[in-house]
Amino acid sequence: MRRTVRTVAAGAVSAAALAALTAVPAQAHEPQHRAPHWELKDTGASDVRFRGLAAVDRDTAWVAGTAGTVLRTTDGGKKWRNVSPPGAAELQFRDIEAFDARRAVVLAIGEGEASRVYRTEDAGRTWTESFRNTDAAAFYDCLTFFDSRHGLAMSDPVDGKFRILSTGDGGRSWKVLPNAGMPAALAGEAGFAASGQCLVSSGPSDVWLATGGGAHARVLHSADRGVHWTATDTPIPAGDPAKGVFALAFRDRTHGLAVGGDYRADQTSPQAAARTADAGRTWQPAAQPPPAYRSGAAWLPHSRTTALAVGPTGTDLTTDAGRTWHTVDTGSYDTVDCTADLSCWAAGEQGRVARLER
Repeated sequence: MRRTVRTVAAGAVSAAALAALTAVPAQAHEPQHRAPHWELKDTGASDVRFRGLAAVDRDTAWVAGTAGTVLRTTDGGKKWRNVSPPGAAELQFRDIEAFDARRAVVLAIGEGEASRVYRTEDAGRTWTESFRNTDAAAFYDCLTFFDSRHGLAMSDPVDGKFRILSTGDGGRSWKVLPNAGMPAALAGEAGFAASGQCLVSSGPSDVWLATGGGAHARVLHSADRGVHWTATDTPIPAGDPAKGVFALAFRDRTHGLAVGGDYRADQTSPQAAARTADAGRTWQPAAQPPPAYRSGAAWLPHSRTTALAVGPTGTDLTTDAGRTWHTVDTGSYDTVDCTADLSCWAAGEQGRVARLER
């Protein structure tokens, strides 16, 4: 959208570790060692806001943010290497997808040629610019990958419809998909480049797109890698350029979460979360939503009911698949990502990157 605006146990996942994570702390005022908590990692980049995050495992994570900055750690955040693409200092990176410790694709947002995609195969030592937007009407917000070869990126509406960019070679080349199967956008509708989670996928072909700014906050779903789409209204408030669905998280092709609200700090965000159990055909509001705007969300792997949501005023936990949310931390984060080895990372303003510890 045209505004400035993804650790737990070392080693194998144990039943005790999972239980510790999924337990909602009864006494939030008790010392942090009593419950899972975010442990900040010193990135040395306090002047950077990291809205792009790609967690590979407990040790390896990539973050991307303002001033064309990309950092990478392979030791759990003890040390960070600046692997920013050369000549990118004027760009705003808002999304990064990593396949492993060496291969990653990063998206820069903005109008016209400010929207670009870079790819690395050597842990960030070198980067190749694989896409530069030449349409002044396009503004790319997010990207996602189904596997190491097939992925999509999305732009705010062009000629009345969201634009979808596709790759079949791991981000080396991109092409704009035909828009005949894309529903018309609402007046003022766009995506939010807030956390790299306005376009998410699950499995080999399902993908969802989150919107705001229009009369309704909608989620669009495609079951064929972005060729045909259906649109569904969500109960998250919209009707203003600052309101809508900011992030999606799907634990499989059926069960998903949506979070958002109003990103303005002086505005309340009632009904800031919703859930679906039918691939996004219908959405139900959370009975107890997060207390404020949230910009990122992630399911805890190996759990059917537990997920995290983050935003500038805190982190919330659900243990009932999004029906109720409970605040477990008040630190500022924009995005969150969890991995198969049960590690979770978060990133945000002032160079903040943290790993969940118990």
